Amino acid sequence: MTTYPDPTAGSCPVHDHTPPRPPGGLTPIYGEAFSADPHATYRWLRTQAPITPVEIAPGLPAYLAVTYRAALYLLRNNPTRFAKDTNHWEALQKGQVPADSPVLAMMQPRDNALWKDGAEHARLRRAITFSLARVDTSALADTVARIADQLIDAFAGTGHADLIAQYADPLSVLVVINQFGSPPALGQRIVHDFSSLFDAGADAARANVSLEAACLELTQLKRRQPGKDIPSSLIASGLTDAEVIATIMLLVGAAGPPCGAHIGNGLRRVLTDERFAGSVHDGVRPLRDALDEVLWDNPPLANYSPLFAIGSQSFEGIYLQPGIPILVSFAAANGDPLLAVDPAARAGNRGHLAFGAGAHACPAPDIARIISETALERALDRLPGLDLAVPERDLRNRPGTFQAGLLSLPVHFQPDNRFAPPRR
Repeated sequence: MTTYPDPTAGSCPVHDHTPPRPPGGLTPIYGEAFSADPHATYRWLRTQAPITPVEIAPGLPAYLAVTYRAALYLLRNNPTRFAKDTNHWEALQKGQVPADSPVLAMMQPRDNALWKDGAEHARLRRAITFSLARVDTSALADTVARIADQLIDAFAGTGHADLIAQYADPLSVLVVINQFGSPPALGQRIVHDFSSLFDAGADAARANVSLEAACLELTQLKRRQPGKDIPSSLIASGLTDAEVIATIMLLVGAAGPPCGAHIGNGLRRVLTDERFAGSVHDGVRPLRDALDEVLWDNPPLANYSPLFAIGSQSFEGIYLQPGIPILVSFAAANGDPLLAVDPAARAGNRGHLAFGAGAHACPAPDIARIISETALERALDRLPGLDLAVPERDLRNRPGTFQAGLLSLPVHFQPDNRFAPPRR
């Protein structure tokens, strides 16, 4: 059996087939250098092993699955060989994860389906699928279009905008919050806190506390005044307050910031790829092809789905030490050169892992697709002459371990005089 470095070790033991560590220790999957070109890091890691040690935050080791085969093996062997329950995280149990660590808010135990196994997971997932099944997808598309138009109205008269900060990010979370029947002010708090949480920056710990308080307020409101919305359905399914709060956070987190990143990456693809730049306007190529390509090439949730080895586990001769989180790199797995899918044939192909696989696969990928596709349609319909305002090489990715998206997408377009700002 090939032995790889123990990620918790202070020094690198010598083994005949051990891949070398980069200078300074474990390969970080955070920070500016990583975010500038994460796929370069994934390519390097794939040369080392299909599941290899990394650092997910300063001083916090983990494994990362970087091939398609390894990702599927992990996801399909939960819960028999690998557990989701973060109580298996040895560093967390020993108090070695700093309270202000940017990864803690994304990986701490919560009372929702994402972090449960077996019967508990099945019970909580049933409540989610029951709630999501009640979403009217036709009405959802209308809601996305209405919110998109409201956001576009605010800048349509200027002839320029940042389509991340002014459109993709707020639209995705506002649409999800709309399905929760939240009062506007409370919804805005949730939107703001989730953005901070997913960026996994210095503000993540504060955002987590504020977000939990906002979700508790929404849960208590729905217990007093139930409606035809997702939190009311979760309550009707018998979930406790703690479970409703954690499930709201899960649903907003799964469909909010990642969907915003998908919209932003989709807009970038349409604006910069000559295969789509003109053809989506004349109907030759549908927008969904561009969005599916993005899910292959740059999935919005790049690295996540932490798992923990149950007892002694290995994959293709690689020993996986219990107590250390194993993250799945959906971005690296989709880009695995051993995949039989030709990159040119990925439009319309949904064999990617952007929505996960196995017991914890996304329960409603079609809802995410409706949001993203409608958002792109409205932007392209409402903003004639839409084009980048900066060279593509100047676009920057968000920093952080988990989410893959743009920091900004500056564009210019033909102003709509109906929405021109008043002259002073």
